[in-house]
Amino acid sequence: MTTVLVIEDDPAILRGLADNLRYEGYQVLQAQDAETGRQLHLTGKPDLIVLDLMLPGMDGLEVCQQIQKDGWTPVLMLTARTEEADKVAGFAVGADDYLTKPFSLRELTVRVKAILRRVDRIRGVGQQSTGPIERHGMMIDDARRRIEVDDAEIGLTPLEFEILLALARDPGVVMSREALMDRVWGYRDYAGGRVVDSHVARIRRKLGEDGNDPRFIRTVHGVGYAFKE
Repeated sequence: MTTVLVIEDDPAILRGLADNLRYEGYQVLQAQDAETGRQLHLTGKPDLIVLDLMLPGMDGLEVCQQIQKDGWTPVLMLTARTEEADKVAGFAVGADDYLTKPFSLRELTVRVKAILRRVDRIRGVGQQSTGPIERHGMMIDDARRRIEVDDAEIGLTPLEFEILLALARDPGVVMSREALMDRVWGYRDYAGGRVVDSHVARIRRKLGEDGNDPRFIRTVHGVGYAFKE
């Protein structure tokens, strides 16, 4: 059975989330503080974590960062903040997705299922791999989840890896932000454009891209992105 860990300090919200996830068929672990959540992550080995940004003692950003050091687990961040900077900060420490409060339980279920589908795809790449992709001095080995540029390994989050792989598989083909949301996230979001842009910007920084003359990813203004032919 798929296990979801919910870390939320509000007892009423925690109970509602847990009840809904159990109704959907998931096994649920619950924590109301960061330390308990970290311990449950280590002992319960959940498949997904639903994590509130505002926690007593240690905020969700720090919790997410610590959890990813223990071993990668997909994280759906919950936040009452609407500022774009807070959401981008969540992605920067390893969150896979976010929901802004208030949200519907249906929307939560959609996001959880989309993340878990992506995890299944990542875990199954060994059987589906068609071999490493080599372009412009970059090597992408999807079976081993490894990227090298000029023989130096580049560390990307699983989500960043999926975005780069989606672009590199079809060099020259322009992918809209909406198409990237569909392919990588598994759904579309009204704020998806900004989310995609923030991820691509971070990928470029890690690749050492020159913004004026990108080596790998070019921007097609008003549309999206393409991997250079």
